[in-house]
Amino acid sequence: MQLGMIGLGRMGGNMAERLRAAGHEVVGFDVHHEASEVASLAELVDRLEAPRVAWSMVPAGLATEDTVDTLTGLLEPGDVVVDGGNSRFTDSVARAHRLAERGIGFVDAGVSGGVWGREDGYALMVGGDDEHVQRVWPVLVALAPEGAEASGRGLAHVGPSGAGHFTKMVHNGIEYAVMQAFAEGYELMARHALDVDLTATLRCWQEGSVVRSWLLDLLVRGLEAHPDLADVADVAPDSGEGRWTVQTAVDTGVAVPAIAASLFARFESQHEHSLAMKAVAALREQFGGHAIVVHHPQEAEEVPGG
Repeated sequence: MQLGMIGLGRMGGNMAERLRAAGHEVVGFDVHHEASEVASLAELVDRLEAPRVAWSMVPAGLATEDTVDTLTGLLEPGDVVVDGGNSRFTDSVARAHRLAERGIGFVDAGVSGGVWGREDGYALMVGGDDEHVQRVWPVLVALAPEGAEASGRGLAHVGPSGAGHFTKMVHNGIEYAVMQAFAEGYELMARHALDVDLTATLRCWQEGSVVRSWLLDLLVRGLEAHPDLADVADVAPDSGEGRWTVQTAVDTGVAVPAIAASLFARFESQHEHSLAMKAVAALREQFGGHAIVVHHPQEAEEVPGG
């Protein structure tokens, strides 16, 4: 099928290429990227055949709001907008209602897989009306890991509008906590006088252990790329989803102490040096291609914390 991909960065660009490889026609637009095939959203909409599908992969917040607002004025009844960014779920609910008033469908797709998704496939948590989700289902199947449609492992229609981004928010909150647990364990072993071989220990955990996981594999990769994490800054930014998870938990009356503690640890990392935050930073680089601030080992104590 045909769709327009808005945003051709680390995620959107890779997703467009995976879709093309699966035989779908993708018209890409990104005002900041040389791979853009059109000069504006208006030109993108003109290139698409009705009923159109426009998939947004721009940063959450104002960029997404501006994109959806512009598309609302350009698209026609029967068209569908997909937001695959990490938007706040309450914003997605509001956008779905606003687009519905114009007869335009809205699908919120929580997307996980980082820079590895192009080859391995993306986990997709999808919210929206059945009619609109089914319209874009062939694209979702192409983006998901092989066999996901049959198994439900890696692709699911999880509920109404907002549910896709809500479940992705919780997913990322859990990710915060798991990363923090690995990071704290790493720091405990690194600082102990017993002189543990850290890389050998973590490699041992990769098979047979109850804590084996993709995040553990990525931590090992991070240590191989940055031995002893000597050139990694000990700052791990929070990108929004962790905060939203904790705020939603407070509003719902649900205790999430592990997720909350991991969020607060990231806040603290902006003020003091931390081996645990070096490990979290290395993990973020491995799974998401997130930039990390590197420096020479002899300058390690001079890097500002905020």
